[in-house]
Amino acid sequence: MGKTLTEKILEQHLVEGQLEKGTDIAIKIDQTLTQDATGTMAYLQFEAMGVSRVQTELSVSYVDHNTLQTDFKNPDDHRYLQSIAAKYGLYFSRPGNGICHQLHLERFARPGRTLLGSDSHTPTGGGVGSIAIGAGGLDVAAAMAGESFRLKMPNIVNVYLTGKLPDFVSAKDVILEVLRRIGVKGAVNKVLEYTGPGIKTLSVPERGTITNMGTETGATTSIFPSDEITKEFLEAQERGDQWIQLEPDNDALYDEKIEINLNELEPLIAEPHSPGKVKTVRELEGMNVDQVCIGSCTNSSLRDLKIAANMLKGKTIALNTVLTVSPGSRQVVDHMVESGEMSYMVKAGARILENACGPCIGMGLAPKSNAVSLRTFNRNFLGRSGTKSANAYLVSPETAAIAAIEGKITDPRKFGTLPKFTMPKKFLVNDNMIVPPLPPEKAKDVEIVRGPNIKPLPEFNPLPNKLDGEVLLKVEDDITTDHIMPAGAKILPLRSNIPEISKFVFNVVDESFHDRSLEKGGGFIVGGDNYGQGSSREHAAIAPKYLGIKAVIVKSFARIHLANLVNFGIVPLTFVNKEDYNNIEQGDQFEIDITTIKSGKVSLKNITKNVDFELKHSLSDQGLEELMAGGKLTLIKQKHAQF
Repeated sequence: MGKTLTEKILEQHLVEGQLEKGTDIAIKIDQTLTQDATGTMAYLQFEAMGVSRVQTELSVSYVDHNTLQTDFKNPDDHRYLQSIAAKYGLYFSRPGNGICHQLHLERFARPGRTLLGSDSHTPTGGGVGSIAIGAGGLDVAAAMAGESFRLKMPNIVNVYLTGKLPDFVSAKDVILEVLRRIGVKGAVNKVLEYTGPGIKTLSVPERGTITNMGTETGATTSIFPSDEITKEFLEAQERGDQWIQLEPDNDALYDEKIEINLNELEPLIAEPHSPGKVKTVRELEGMNVDQVCIGSCTNSSLRDLKIAANMLKGKTIALNTVLTVSPGSRQVVDHMVESGEMSYMVKAGARILENACGPCIGMGLAPKSNAVSLRTFNRNFLGRSGTKSANAYLVSPETAAIAAIEGKITDPRKFGTLPKFTMPKKFLVNDNMIVPPLPPEKAKDVEIVRGPNIKPLPEFNPLPNKLDGEVLLKVEDDITTDHIMPAGAKILPLRSNIPEISKFVFNVVDESFHDRSLEKGGGFIVGGDNYGQGSSREHAAIAPKYLGIKAVIVKSFARIHLANLVNFGIVPLTFVNKEDYNNIEQGDQFEIDITTIKSGKVSLKNITKNVDFELKHSLSDQGLEELMAGGKLTLIKQKHAQF
């Protein structure tokens, strides 16, 4: 029996376990990446492990999230990150250089390598044939310390593409079609592996768009083969020597198959407040649009900006519509300036923003009250834009550009003839804003720079045998990490200050949550299916832990958040009978005996209603050991203290 591409790469990196679906495995990590919103905490954790230098083949620290500098906090963190990189052997991408996933695809991602990133959209690297997985910062810190990464062996889904995309239909519409079919939890514990003759019509940046937003399906990762198109891209980036051919065997056996005929796709749009609420653009035509944002790690490549610029050429944006453009990297900007296409957008009235995440994470450019905002981003969760009353829609660059011109949602196929543009055969390569690692003999003398906003890590103590307290909050299905730990310009600068950032936990759901949690001495959260979907932000676990959250009891968890809860000693439990969710109310008093947790089940007593429930978990023996110790960091510190 032949092997899938995913199996081939995992097999080469397997440290523990067997490649049997649903079983626990551990893999060696070749590369890591962090960004500044998650990186500060990740490196505080790495420092605490007592390792003198990163143990990976390559690790990169990017600054792309917290670039809005309204006070000292963000620039202080950037200096901390730069000094950490110098001391511990990382590459450092300076502020303004670009968005981590776009940059990593351009300059570092390699076929056949494993990449672990403290950002959920790390699977962008799958566009060049790497196994690229998003994780919490502590898991990334552990990988930098030489630890293997543990996960459940995923099912592998063959997304089989045929045909070729019609004019004004692009890679964004491909992944929106996948989301339309399987939703935001249809690929949990699965890998989306793209094959078929249709992949030969997609460039690496287009493939990166698809693998990037595959995260919204709940997938562990997404991947394309490394073929002649990959080789052409790497050669254009002056990295041709890093190319290897990697494809699945012809007789590879997949667990599922999704077939998409690219010829039949049309422009699609995701409605508020979920990437999975997908319709055709035709269905929403005519709706007035207040704001259009082009960019993000999903759609900020040179190809995306070129098509938008050439649609805007000679036009003026609509009177009541604001257009912003966030290029993905300086390389993209260099090409757009050199070709003159940047001027097309400027003359049309676009506001050109920094090469950073920007409005995608609510870092500036919040829309007006009750606005309709069309965004080429990957998420449109409630309040993520910075304006809770705004409605954000997810679209392709083509749909975004015509909406900016018309001032309303318009099928881009009505533009007329597709504008012609050319892609360079060689990219403009300039790595002067990427600081390489210092040699060990110089690194040892580097002093770590810490601003006053960088606070020590909270202590994580071993768990007691019995957990008791109140249900502090009961929430519905598909609660995101944006609900749990919001981002935005006011909150993101507090990522290295747990006491301060904890004041915003569940702020968009219940403004009293922080105060009630402290007043009650902590307690429990009860939720529905797919709890914790979205961003990898581990602060959605650390901050609740700081507030005394002892266990989260839900119908099902999203992969990364489940791991983050374990990493910081919050017990993640699911209902044996999902109907028991209906018999719980906020304010109920719980008592949970976890002495039987090694059996896979625990008992819960609802003292208020005088009923007992059975709960279960999906943790491995290693995960249980980490949980009972109070978190992964405790165990790793103990391990390295022995040497």
